[in-house]
Amino acid sequence: MSFNIADTLELAVDHYRERDYLICDNKRRTYGQMEDRANQLAHHLQSLNIGFQDHIGIYGLNCVEWVESMWAALKIRSIYVNINYRFVADELAYMFDNADLKVLIVQRQFLPLVNQLKGTLPKLEHILVIEDGTEINDEAIKINYSEYETSLVNQSIERDFEPRSENDHYMCYTGGTTGMPKGVVWEHRNVMFALGGGVNQMTQEPVDTPQEIIDRGIDKYDAVMSIAPLMHGATQWCCLSRAFEGNKVIIMSKFEPEGIWQLIEKEKVNSTFIVGDAMARPMIESYNLFKMKPDTSSMFILVSSGAIFSPTIKDQYLEAFPNWIIVDSIGATEVGGTGMTIVEKGKTEMSGGGPTVTPISGTVVLDEKTLQLCKAGDGKIGKIARTGFIPVEYYKDPEKSAATFITAANGLRYSMPGDFAQIQTDGRITILGRGSVSINSGGEKIFPEEVEAAAKAHADIFDCVVVGVPDEKWGSRVVLVASARGSEQPDLNEIQKHCRTKIAGYKIPREVHYVDRVPRNPAGKPNYKWAKEVAMLER
Repeated sequence: MSFNIADTLELAVDHYRERDYLICDNKRRTYGQMEDRANQLAHHLQSLNIGFQDHIGIYGLNCVEWVESMWAALKIRSIYVNINYRFVADELAYMFDNADLKVLIVQRQFLPLVNQLKGTLPKLEHILVIEDGTEINDEAIKINYSEYETSLVNQSIERDFEPRSENDHYMCYTGGTTGMPKGVVWEHRNVMFALGGGVNQMTQEPVDTPQEIIDRGIDKYDAVMSIAPLMHGATQWCCLSRAFEGNKVIIMSKFEPEGIWQLIEKEKVNSTFIVGDAMARPMIESYNLFKMKPDTSSMFILVSSGAIFSPTIKDQYLEAFPNWIIVDSIGATEVGGTGMTIVEKGKTEMSGGGPTVTPISGTVVLDEKTLQLCKAGDGKIGKIARTGFIPVEYYKDPEKSAATFITAANGLRYSMPGDFAQIQTDGRITILGRGSVSINSGGEKIFPEEVEAAAKAHADIFDCVVVGVPDEKWGSRVVLVASARGSEQPDLNEIQKHCRTKIAGYKIPREVHYVDRVPRNPAGKPNYKWAKEVAMLER
Protein backbone atom coordinates (compact mmCIF):
# COMPACT_ATOMS: atom_id res chain seq x y z
CA MET A 1 0.00 0.00 0.00
CA SER A 2 1.28 3.49 -0.89
CA PHE A 3 1.53 6.48 1.43
CA ASN A 4 -1.76 7.97 0.23
CA ILE A 5 -3.84 9.77 2.86
CA ALA A 6 -7.17 8.17 1.90
CA ASP A 7 -5.62 4.68 1.64
CA THR A 8 -4.21 5.07 5.14
CA LEU A 9 -7.51 6.36 6.55
CA GLU A 10 -9.30 3.33 5.13
CA LEU A 11 -6.67 1.04 6.60
CA ALA A 12 -7.30 2.64 9.99
CA VAL A 13 -11.05 2.10 9.62
CA ASP A 14 -10.42 -1.60 8.94
CA HIS A 15 -8.62 -1.83 12.30
CA TYR A 16 -10.68 0.56 14.44
CA ARG A 17 -14.21 0.63 12.95
CA GLU A 18 -16.06 0.46 16.28
CA ARG A 19 -13.98 3.04 18.12
CA ASP A 20 -15.22 6.61 18.62
CA TYR A 21 -13.35 8.79 16.14
CA LEU A 22 -14.70 12.34 16.14
CA ILE A 23 -16.61 14.43 18.65
CA CYS A 24 -17.78 17.98 17.96
CA ASP A 25 -20.34 19.66 20.20
CA ASN A 26 -23.28 17.23 20.40
CA LYS A 27 -22.31 15.01 17.45
CA ARG A 28 -20.18 11.87 17.54
CA ARG A 29 -18.89 9.58 14.82
CA THR A 30 -17.24 6.21 15.11
CA TYR A 31 -14.62 5.30 12.54
CA GLY A 32 -17.20 3.16 10.77
CA GLN A 33 -19.82 5.91 10.70
CA MET A 34 -17.30 8.42 9.35
CA GLU A 35 -16.24 5.96 6.65
CA ASP A 36 -19.80 5.19 5.55
CA ARG A 37 -20.91 8.83 5.36
CA ALA A 38 -17.71 9.92 3.63
CA ASN A 39 -18.24 7.15 1.05
CA GLN A 40 -21.80 8.37 0.46
CA LEU A 41 -20.64 11.96 -0.04
CA ALA A 42 -17.80 10.80 -2.29
CA HIS A 43 -20.25 8.90 -4.49
CA HIS A 44 -22.50 11.95 -4.71
CA LEU A 45 -19.55 14.09 -5.78
CA GLN A 46 -18.65 11.52 -8.41
CA SER A 47 -22.23 11.74 -9.73
CA LEU A 48 -21.51 15.44 -10.31
CA ASN A 49 -18.43 14.47 -12.36
CA ILE A 50 -16.07 15.62 -9.63
CA GLY A 51 -12.90 13.61 -9.31
CA PHE A 52 -9.14 13.61 -9.84
CA GLN A 53 -7.55 16.96 -8.87
CA ASP A 54 -10.86 18.86 -8.89
CA HIS A 55 -10.96 21.47 -6.11
CA ILE A 56 -13.63 21.35 -3.40
CA GLY A 57 -13.91 24.27 -0.97
CA ILE A 58 -14.97 23.65 2.64
CA TYR A 59 -16.36 26.78 4.30
CA GLY A 60 -17.61 26.66 7.85
CA LEU A 61 -16.90 26.44 11.54
CA ASN A 62 -15.65 23.17 12.99
CA CYS A 63 -18.22 20.41 12.56
CA VAL A 64 -18.27 16.69 11.78
CA GLU A 65 -19.40 17.47 8.22
CA TRP A 66 -16.19 19.44 7.67
CA VAL A 67 -14.17 16.31 8.40
CA GLU A 68 -16.55 14.08 6.39
CA SER A 69 -16.06 16.40 3.41
CA MET A 70 -12.30 16.24 3.84
CA TRP A 71 -12.38 12.42 3.86
CA ALA A 72 -14.74 12.29 0.85
CA ALA A 73 -12.55 14.59 -1.26
CA LEU A 74 -9.47 12.52 -0.50
CA LYS A 75 -11.27 9.30 -1.39
CA ILE A 76 -11.99 10.44 -4.97
CA ARG A 77 -8.53 12.02 -5.40
CA SER A 78 -9.95 15.54 -5.35
CA ILE A 79 -8.25 18.39 -3.51
CA TYR A 80 -10.16 20.00 -0.66
CA VAL A 81 -9.53 23.67 0.06
CA ASN A 82 -9.71 25.22 3.54
CA ILE A 83 -11.56 28.55 3.53
CA ASN A 84 -11.24 31.24 6.21
CA TYR A 85 -14.74 31.77 7.62
CA ARG A 86 -13.89 35.35 8.61
CA PHE A 87 -13.36 36.49 5.02
CA VAL A 88 -15.57 39.27 3.64
CA ALA A 89 -17.03 39.09 0.14
CA ASP A 90 -14.02 40.49 -1.74
CA GLU A 91 -11.63 38.14 0.05
CA LEU A 92 -13.91 35.20 -0.67
CA ALA A 93 -14.08 36.12 -4.35
CA TYR A 94 -10.27 36.16 -4.49
CA MET A 95 -10.04 32.84 -2.66
CA PHE A 96 -12.64 31.03 -4.77
CA ASP A 97 -11.01 32.23 -7.98
CA ASN A 98 -7.42 31.61 -6.88
CA ALA A 99 -8.27 28.09 -5.72
CA ASP A 100 -10.27 27.24 -8.88
CA LEU A 101 -13.17 25.83 -6.87
CA LYS A 102 -15.64 23.60 -8.72
CA VAL A 103 -17.61 22.60 -5.61
CA LEU A 104 -18.33 24.51 -2.41
CA ILE A 105 -19.49 22.80 0.78
CA VAL A 106 -20.71 25.58 3.08
CA GLN A 107 -22.58 25.97 6.37
CA ARG A 108 -25.92 27.73 5.98
CA GLN A 109 -24.88 30.71 8.13
CA PHE A 110 -22.35 31.70 5.44
CA LEU A 111 -24.69 31.24 2.47
CA PRO A 112 -25.78 34.93 2.29
CA LEU A 113 -22.15 35.98 1.87
CA VAL A 114 -21.64 33.44 -0.91
CA ASN A 115 -24.85 34.73 -2.48
CA GLN A 116 -23.21 38.16 -2.88
CA LEU A 117 -20.77 36.57 -5.34
CA LYS A 118 -23.47 35.35 -7.72
CA GLY A 119 -22.39 35.73 -11.33
CA THR A 120 -18.72 36.34 -10.48
CA LEU A 121 -17.55 32.74 -10.12
CA PRO A 122 -17.86 30.95 -13.47
CA LYS A 123 -15.74 27.98 -12.32
CA LEU A 124 -17.99 27.15 -9.35
CA GLU A 125 -20.46 24.48 -10.51
CA HIS A 126 -22.05 23.05 -7.34
CA ILE A 127 -22.87 24.21 -3.81
CA LEU A 128 -23.79 21.87 -0.93
CA VAL A 129 -25.22 23.47 2.21
CA ILE A 130 -24.65 22.03 5.68
CA GLU A 131 -27.51 22.75 8.06
CA ASP A 132 -26.33 24.50 11.22
CA GLY A 133 -29.62 25.77 12.68
CA THR A 134 -29.29 29.21 11.10
CA GLU A 135 -32.50 30.79 9.79
CA ILE A 136 -32.04 32.90 6.66
CA ASN A 137 -34.39 34.47 4.14
CA ASP A 138 -34.43 31.84 1.36
CA GLU A 139 -36.10 34.27 -1.04
CA ALA A 140 -33.00 36.46 -0.89
CA ILE A 141 -30.74 33.60 -1.97
CA LYS A 142 -30.37 33.67 -5.76
CA ILE A 143 -27.74 30.96 -6.17
CA ASN A 144 -28.55 27.29 -6.75
CA TYR A 145 -27.57 24.84 -4.05
CA SER A 146 -28.33 21.38 -2.69
CA GLU A 147 -28.76 20.18 0.86
CA TYR A 148 -25.73 18.32 2.23
CA GLU A 149 -27.77 15.64 4.02
CA THR A 150 -30.09 15.09 1.06
CA SER A 151 -27.05 14.52 -1.14
CA LEU A 152 -26.07 11.49 0.95
CA VAL A 153 -29.47 9.80 0.69
CA ASN A 154 -29.47 6.61 -1.41
CA GLN A 155 -25.74 6.86 -2.04
CA SER A 156 -23.64 3.73 -1.63
CA ILE A 157 -21.52 3.19 1.46
CA GLU A 158 -19.24 0.86 -0.50
CA ARG A 159 -15.55 1.57 -0.80
CA ASP A 160 -15.27 1.10 -4.55
CA PHE A 161 -13.05 3.94 -5.69
CA GLU A 162 -10.26 3.94 -8.25
CA PRO A 163 -6.68 3.20 -7.16
CA ARG A 164 -4.85 6.16 -5.70
CA SER A 165 -1.23 7.30 -5.68
CA GLU A 166 1.16 8.59 -3.05
CA ASN A 167 1.93 11.31 -5.60
CA ASP A 168 -1.64 12.66 -5.45
CA HIS A 169 -1.80 16.29 -4.35
CA TYR A 170 -2.92 17.76 -1.04
CA MET A 171 -3.22 21.54 -0.62
CA CYS A 172 -3.51 23.82 2.39
CA TYR A 173 -3.96 27.58 2.18
CA THR A 174 -1.84 29.61 4.57
CA GLY A 175 -3.35 32.09 7.00
CA GLY A 176 -2.07 35.22 5.25
CA THR A 177 -1.01 37.42 8.23
CA THR A 178 0.50 40.05 5.93
CA GLY A 179 -1.42 39.51 2.68
CA MET A 180 -3.77 37.16 0.88
CA PRO A 181 -3.34 33.44 1.59
CA LYS A 182 -1.41 31.11 -0.69
CA GLY A 183 -2.14 27.48 -1.49
CA VAL A 184 0.76 25.23 -0.47
CA VAL A 185 0.78 22.09 -2.64
CA TRP A 186 2.18 18.82 -1.28
CA GLU A 187 2.39 15.28 -2.58
CA HIS A 188 0.60 12.86 -0.25
CA ARG A 189 3.75 10.89 0.54
CA ASN A 190 5.74 13.93 1.61
CA VAL A 191 2.99 15.49 3.71
CA MET A 192 2.36 12.16 5.45
CA PHE A 193 6.01 11.98 6.43
CA ALA A 194 6.10 15.66 7.42
CA LEU A 195 2.80 15.84 9.34
CA GLY A 196 1.09 12.47 9.33
CA GLY A 197 3.32 10.38 11.57
CA GLY A 198 5.42 8.87 8.82
CA VAL A 199 8.56 9.77 10.75
CA ASN A 200 9.08 8.29 14.21
CA GLN A 201 9.06 11.19 16.70
CA MET A 202 11.68 9.53 18.92
CA THR A 203 14.16 8.17 16.37
CA GLN A 204 13.45 10.58 13.48
CA GLU A 205 13.48 7.52 11.22
CA PRO A 206 10.79 7.16 8.50
CA VAL A 207 8.52 4.12 8.59
CA ASP A 208 8.58 1.61 5.75
CA THR A 209 4.81 1.09 5.38
CA PRO A 210 1.56 2.81 6.45
CA GLN A 211 0.77 -0.29 8.53
CA GLU A 212 3.52 0.73 10.95
CA ILE A 213 1.64 3.97 11.65
CA ILE A 214 -1.65 2.11 12.12
CA ASP A 215 -0.07 -0.38 14.52
CA ARG A 216 0.78 2.36 17.02
CA GLY A 217 -2.89 2.45 18.03
CA ILE A 218 -3.38 -1.26 18.62
CA ASP A 219 -2.43 -1.18 22.30
CA LYS A 220 -3.53 2.37 23.11
CA TYR A 221 -6.55 4.61 22.56
CA ASP A 222 -5.75 8.25 23.28
CA ALA A 223 -8.22 11.12 23.44
CA VAL A 224 -6.80 14.14 21.63
CA MET A 225 -8.31 17.64 21.52
CA SER A 226 -7.42 20.32 18.96
CA ILE A 227 -8.73 23.80 19.72
CA ALA A 228 -7.92 25.62 16.48
CA PRO A 229 -10.39 25.79 13.56
CA LEU A 230 -10.24 23.17 10.82
CA MET A 231 -9.33 25.90 8.36
CA HIS A 232 -5.96 25.78 10.14
CA GLY A 233 -3.68 22.98 8.93
CA ALA A 234 -2.77 21.91 12.47
CA THR A 235 -6.33 20.80 13.27
CA GLN A 236 -6.78 19.13 9.89
CA TRP A 237 -3.68 17.06 10.62
CA CYS A 238 -4.82 16.30 14.13
CA CYS A 239 -7.96 14.79 12.58
CA LEU A 240 -5.91 12.89 9.98
CA SER A 241 -2.76 11.76 11.76
CA ARG A 242 -4.62 10.79 14.94
CA ALA A 243 -7.08 8.82 12.84
CA PHE A 244 -4.19 6.81 11.41
CA GLU A 245 -3.47 5.65 14.98
CA GLY A 246 -7.09 5.00 15.95
CA ASN A 247 -7.35 7.86 18.46
CA LYS A 248 -10.44 9.76 19.56
CA VAL A 249 -10.38 13.38 18.33
CA ILE A 250 -12.32 16.17 20.05
CA ILE A 251 -12.90 19.53 18.34
CA MET A 252 -15.18 22.51 19.09
CA SER A 253 -17.28 24.61 16.74
CA LYS A 254 -16.15 27.77 18.53
CA PHE A 255 -13.35 28.55 20.95
CA GLU A 256 -14.84 28.57 24.46
CA PRO A 257 -12.21 28.48 27.23
CA GLU A 258 -14.54 27.24 29.95
CA GLY A 259 -15.91 24.53 27.66
CA ILE A 260 -12.41 23.24 26.95
CA TRP A 261 -11.86 22.35 30.60
CA GLN A 262 -15.27 20.70 30.77
CA LEU A 263 -14.44 18.60 27.70
CA ILE A 264 -11.09 17.58 29.17
CA GLU A 265 -12.95 16.22 32.18
CA LYS A 266 -15.86 14.66 30.25
CA GLU A 267 -13.90 12.99 27.45
CA LYS A 268 -10.83 12.15 29.55
CA VAL A 269 -8.61 14.07 27.17
CA ASN A 270 -4.93 13.05 27.18
CA SER A 271 -3.40 15.75 24.98
CA THR A 272 -4.51 19.17 23.79
CA PHE A 273 -3.24 21.23 20.86
CA ILE A 274 -3.47 25.01 20.96
CA VAL A 275 -2.16 27.96 18.92
CA GLY A 276 -0.12 30.24 21.18
CA ASP A 277 -1.24 32.97 23.53
CA ALA A 278 -4.55 33.71 21.81
CA MET A 279 -5.80 30.38 23.17
CA ALA A 280 -3.41 29.71 26.05
CA ARG A 281 -4.09 32.95 27.93
CA PRO A 282 -7.93 32.83 28.05
CA MET A 283 -7.76 29.11 28.85
CA ILE A 284 -5.55 29.50 31.92
CA GLU A 285 -7.48 32.56 33.09
CA SER A 286 -10.74 30.61 32.75
CA TYR A 287 -9.25 27.70 34.71
CA ASN A 288 -8.20 30.02 37.52
CA LEU A 289 -11.80 31.27 37.87
CA PHE A 290 -13.23 27.82 38.59
CA LYS A 291 -14.14 27.47 42.26
CA MET A 292 -14.43 23.71 41.81
CA LYS A 293 -11.54 22.80 39.53
CA PRO A 294 -12.39 20.42 36.67
CA ASP A 295 -10.74 17.00 36.72
CA THR A 296 -7.69 17.23 34.47
CA SER A 297 -5.98 14.07 35.72
CA SER A 298 -6.27 12.42 32.28
CA MET A 299 -4.21 15.21 30.65
CA PHE A 300 -0.47 14.86 30.31
CA ILE A 301 0.55 16.81 27.17
CA LEU A 302 -0.19 20.39 26.06
CA VAL A 303 1.27 21.35 22.67
CA SER A 304 1.35 24.87 21.26
CA SER A 305 2.25 25.58 17.65
CA GLY A 306 1.84 28.25 15.00
CA ALA A 307 2.01 31.43 17.13
CA ILE A 308 3.95 32.92 20.01
CA PHE A 309 3.55 31.18 23.40
CA SER A 310 4.76 33.83 25.86
CA PRO A 311 7.04 33.00 28.79
CA THR A 312 4.64 34.47 31.36
CA ILE A 313 1.79 32.27 30.09
CA LYS A 314 4.02 29.18 30.06
CA ASP A 315 4.94 29.91 33.67
CA GLN A 316 1.26 29.97 34.67
CA TYR A 317 0.69 26.53 33.13
CA LEU A 318 3.79 25.09 34.77
CA GLU A 319 2.56 26.41 38.11
CA ALA A 320 -0.97 25.04 37.68
CA PHE A 321 -0.02 21.72 36.07
CA PRO A 322 3.48 20.68 37.23
CA ASN A 323 3.03 17.12 35.94
CA TRP A 324 2.10 18.07 32.38
CA ILE A 325 4.53 17.88 29.49
CA ILE A 326 4.28 21.28 27.81
CA VAL A 327 5.68 21.52 24.28
CA ASP A 328 6.37 24.62 22.21
CA SER A 329 6.44 23.43 18.61
CA ILE A 330 7.59 25.41 15.58
CA GLY A 331 6.58 24.90 11.98
CA ALA A 332 4.77 26.35 8.99
CA THR A 333 2.44 25.22 6.23
CA GLU A 334 5.40 25.34 3.84
CA VAL A 335 7.64 23.01 5.87
CA GLY A 336 5.57 21.05 8.34
CA GLY A 337 7.39 20.89 11.67
CA THR A 338 10.87 22.33 12.09
CA GLY A 339 11.59 22.10 15.80
CA MET A 340 10.23 21.73 19.30
CA THR A 341 11.19 22.30 22.91
CA ILE A 342 9.96 20.87 26.19
CA VAL A 343 9.04 23.82 28.39
CA GLU A 344 10.85 23.71 31.72
CA LYS A 345 10.27 25.73 34.85
CA GLY A 346 12.72 28.60 35.12
CA LYS A 347 13.71 28.31 31.45
CA THR A 348 10.83 29.99 29.67
CA GLU A 349 12.50 33.28 28.76
CA MET A 350 13.13 33.78 25.04
CA SER A 351 16.47 34.89 23.63
CA GLY A 352 14.96 35.99 20.32
CA GLY A 353 11.58 36.43 18.68
CA GLY A 354 10.56 32.90 19.60
CA PRO A 355 11.77 29.89 21.55
CA THR A 356 15.04 28.00 21.19
CA VAL A 357 14.11 24.57 19.84
CA THR A 358 15.66 21.24 19.02
CA PRO A 359 15.48 20.97 15.21
CA ILE A 360 13.59 18.17 13.50
CA SER A 361 15.59 16.07 11.04
CA GLY A 362 16.25 18.01 7.83
CA THR A 363 15.94 21.44 9.47
CA VAL A 364 18.82 23.87 9.00
CA VAL A 365 19.57 27.59 8.93
CA LEU A 366 20.67 29.01 5.57
CA ASP A 367 22.52 32.22 4.85
CA GLU A 368 19.91 34.27 2.97
CA LYS A 369 22.36 35.57 0.35
CA THR A 370 24.78 32.68 -0.24
CA LEU A 371 22.38 29.81 0.63
CA GLN A 372 25.26 28.23 2.55
CA LEU A 373 24.53 26.28 5.72
CA CYS A 374 25.02 28.30 8.90
CA LYS A 375 27.04 26.46 11.54
CA ALA A 376 26.46 25.98 15.23
CA GLY A 377 27.69 28.94 17.24
CA ASP A 378 28.82 31.01 14.25
CA GLY A 379 26.64 33.93 15.34
CA LYS A 380 25.10 34.36 11.91
CA ILE A 381 21.43 35.18 11.43
CA GLY A 382 19.96 33.21 8.56
CA LYS A 383 16.63 31.75 7.55
CA ILE A 384 15.24 28.49 8.82
CA ALA A 385 14.73 25.88 6.11
CA ARG A 386 13.93 22.21 5.77
CA THR A 387 14.85 19.58 3.22
CA GLY A 388 13.48 16.11 2.63
CA PHE A 389 9.71 15.90 3.00
CA ILE A 390 8.66 19.31 1.69
CA PRO A 391 5.95 20.76 -0.62
CA VAL A 392 5.91 20.99 -4.40
CA GLU A 393 5.01 24.66 -4.83
CA TYR A 394 2.61 27.48 -4.13
CA TYR A 395 -0.49 27.00 -6.26
CA LYS A 396 -0.46 29.26 -9.35
CA ASP A 397 2.42 31.38 -8.04
CA PRO A 398 5.72 30.50 -9.74
CA GLU A 399 7.47 33.66 -8.50
CA LYS A 400 6.83 32.99 -4.80
CA SER A 401 7.46 29.29 -5.36
CA ALA A 402 10.90 30.04 -6.76
CA ALA A 403 11.71 32.29 -3.78
CA THR A 404 10.59 29.75 -1.17
CA PHE A 405 11.44 26.34 -2.62
CA ILE A 406 15.10 26.77 -3.38
CA THR A 407 18.21 24.72 -4.12
CA ALA A 408 20.94 25.50 -1.57
CA ALA A 409 24.69 25.63 -2.15
CA ASN A 410 24.96 21.95 -1.13
CA GLY A 411 22.68 20.96 -4.03
CA LEU A 412 19.70 19.94 -1.87
CA ARG A 413 16.19 21.32 -2.35
CA TYR A 414 14.81 23.21 0.66
CA SER A 415 11.66 25.00 1.72
CA MET A 416 12.61 28.39 3.19
CA PRO A 417 9.39 30.27 4.07
CA GLY A 418 10.96 33.33 5.67
CA ASP A 419 11.58 32.92 9.41
CA PHE A 420 14.92 34.27 10.59
CA ALA A 421 16.86 32.04 12.97
CA GLN A 422 20.24 31.46 14.58
CA ILE A 423 22.03 28.21 15.51
CA GLN A 424 23.33 28.05 19.07
CA THR A 425 26.58 26.35 20.07
CA ASP A 426 24.66 23.25 21.23
CA GLY A 427 22.95 22.86 17.82
CA ARG A 428 19.57 24.13 18.92
CA ILE A 429 17.90 26.83 16.83
CA THR A 430 16.59 30.15 18.14
CA ILE A 431 13.60 31.38 16.14
CA LEU A 432 13.84 35.13 15.66
CA GLY A 433 10.73 35.93 13.61
CA ARG A 434 9.24 36.25 10.16
CA GLY A 435 11.34 38.44 7.89
CA SER A 436 8.31 39.95 6.18
CA VAL A 437 7.32 41.77 9.40
CA SER A 438 10.75 42.43 10.95
CA ILE A 439 11.62 46.06 11.71
CA ASN A 440 14.90 47.72 10.72
CA SER A 441 15.56 50.59 13.10
CA GLY A 442 18.91 52.37 12.85
CA GLY A 443 20.41 49.35 11.14
CA GLU A 444 19.28 46.95 13.87
CA LYS A 445 16.86 44.15 12.94
CA ILE A 446 14.00 43.89 15.44
CA PHE A 447 11.59 40.96 15.46
CA PRO A 448 8.04 41.87 16.54
CA GLU A 449 7.43 38.57 18.33
CA GLU A 450 10.13 39.31 20.90
CA VAL A 451 8.78 42.78 21.67
CA GLU A 452 5.23 41.42 21.85
CA ALA A 453 6.28 38.80 24.38
CA ALA A 454 7.97 41.44 26.53
CA ALA A 455 4.95 43.77 26.41
CA LYS A 456 2.47 41.00 27.21
CA ALA A 457 4.42 40.20 30.35
CA HIS A 458 3.04 43.50 31.76
CA ALA A 459 0.11 42.75 34.05
CA ASP A 460 -2.15 45.35 32.41
CA ILE A 461 -1.53 44.36 28.77
CA PHE A 462 -3.97 41.72 27.56
CA ASP A 463 -2.88 41.42 23.92
CA CYS A 464 -0.72 43.32 21.46
CA VAL A 465 0.89 43.45 18.04
CA VAL A 466 4.15 45.23 17.22
CA VAL A 467 4.87 46.92 13.87
CA GLY A 468 7.33 49.39 12.40
CA VAL A 469 6.36 52.82 11.05
CA PRO A 470 8.54 55.24 9.03
CA ASP A 471 10.94 57.37 11.04
CA GLU A 472 13.10 60.15 9.56
CA LYS A 473 16.04 59.52 11.88
CA TRP A 474 15.99 55.73 12.37
CA GLY A 475 14.27 54.54 9.20
CA SER A 476 11.62 52.73 11.24
CA ARG A 477 10.48 52.89 14.83
CA VAL A 478 8.77 50.30 16.97
CA VAL A 479 5.06 50.83 17.63
CA LEU A 480 2.89 48.83 20.03
CA VAL A 481 -0.81 48.37 19.24
CA ALA A 482 -2.38 46.92 22.36
CA SER A 483 -5.54 46.13 24.27
CA ALA A 484 -5.52 46.61 28.04
CA ARG A 485 -6.69 44.02 30.53
CA GLY A 486 -9.05 46.45 32.27
CA SER A 487 -9.61 50.17 32.49
CA GLU A 488 -5.96 50.88 33.27
CA GLN A 489 -3.89 51.65 30.17
CA PRO A 490 -0.19 51.87 31.01
CA ASP A 491 1.39 54.94 29.42
CA LEU A 492 4.40 54.79 27.12
CA ASN A 493 6.91 55.49 29.91
CA GLU A 494 5.60 52.62 31.99
CA ILE A 495 5.63 50.26 28.99
CA GLN A 496 9.20 51.25 28.16
CA LYS A 497 10.38 50.82 31.75
CA HIS A 498 8.83 47.36 31.87
CA CYS A 499 10.20 46.27 28.50
CA ARG A 500 13.75 47.38 29.39
CA THR A 501 13.79 44.57 31.97
CA LYS A 502 13.03 42.01 29.21
CA ILE A 503 14.71 43.19 26.00
CA ALA A 504 17.50 45.48 24.76
CA GLY A 505 16.83 49.22 24.78
CA TYR A 506 16.82 49.61 21.00
CA LYS A 507 13.90 47.15 20.77
CA ILE A 508 11.47 48.87 23.15
CA PRO A 509 8.30 50.51 21.76
CA ARG A 510 8.54 54.19 20.88
CA GLU A 511 4.76 54.62 20.57
CA VAL A 512 1.76 52.83 22.03
CA HIS A 513 -1.80 52.89 20.64
CA TYR A 514 -4.70 51.25 22.47
CA VAL A 515 -7.64 49.51 20.84
CA ASP A 516 -10.63 47.73 22.36
CA ARG A 517 -9.58 44.39 20.90
CA VAL A 518 -6.63 43.07 18.93
CA PRO A 519 -8.15 41.02 16.10
CA ARG A 520 -6.53 37.72 15.18
CA ASN A 521 -7.32 35.17 12.53
CA PRO A 522 -9.29 32.06 13.56
CA ALA A 523 -6.04 30.22 14.30
CA GLY A 524 -4.89 32.96 16.69
CA LYS A 525 -2.26 34.52 14.44
CA PRO A 526 -1.75 38.30 14.45
CA ASN A 527 -2.89 40.60 11.66
CA TYR A 528 0.17 42.77 11.05
CA LYS A 529 -1.44 44.56 8.12
CA TRP A 530 -4.28 45.77 10.34
CA ALA A 531 -1.88 46.83 13.10
CA LYS A 532 0.22 48.83 10.64
CA GLU A 533 -2.91 50.66 9.46
CA VAL A 534 -3.86 51.50 13.06
CA ALA A 535 -0.35 52.74 13.82
CA MET A 536 -0.29 54.94 10.71
CA LEU A 537 -3.77 56.38 11.33
CA GLU A 538 -2.80 57.50 14.81
CA ARG A 539 0.11 59.59 13.54
